[in-house]
Amino acid sequence: MNYNQVGKEVKGRAHTYYQVLIDSRDCPYIRAQTEAVTFLGNQDNGRTLYAVPGLDYIGHEDVMPYVAVSKRPIRHDLFDKFLIYAAEKDPPFCARETLMAWQERNHPWLELSDVHKETTENIRVTVIPFYMGCRESQNANVYWWRYCIRLENLGDLTVQLRERHWRIFSLSGTLETVRGRGVVGQEPVLSSQQPAFQYSSHVSLQAPSGHMW
Repeated sequence: MNYNQVGKEVKGRAHTYYQVLIDSRDCPYIRAQTEAVTFLGNQDNGRTLYAVPGLDYIGHEDVMPYVAVSKRPIRHDLFDKFLIYAAEKDPPFCARETLMAWQERNHPWLELSDVHKETTENIRVTVIPFYMGCRESQNANVYWWRYCIRLENLGDLTVQLRERHWRIFSLSGTLETVRGRGVVGQEPVLSSQQPAFQYSSHVSLQAPSGHMW
């Protein structure tokens, strides 16, 4: 049984999420980082971050189905490398071997296992953590995580995120406090015209798991 920081029982349920390619024509209108999905390289103890441009995750309730009439309905550099048109299929696309191999090789840091949602005063916060891997630093293991945060204003009142305040607890026993102006260099305004903002960042722990609130 899991509890959050105020002692309420947290009840989870299975939910479908999809890994998606972002259409480059939509990028100017999306309030999110275009290179938000990052992972560590395979080099031993290397801390270089690699990005997959135009990749995102969406929940099933956010999907709007439509019938594509183009053989290339999404403009993305990986579309033709990952998918091939197949008129007899529904939908009319099949995965290429390239996509299967890419998923097999990269799924450890691309696969999500948990999604956390909380709504307070019409502001819904969705958090998705991803484990990136372990690296050795000064004879100690450092465990890297990436987290994606989506902020949504469900009400009519315009709000602005002015400050962040994080407490990061590692199961090794360390507690770190981080605070500052805005997030990723911005102080986003959430209005009825532009109600959502999404960003990603990283955190390192001294133990394989911990808590962040």
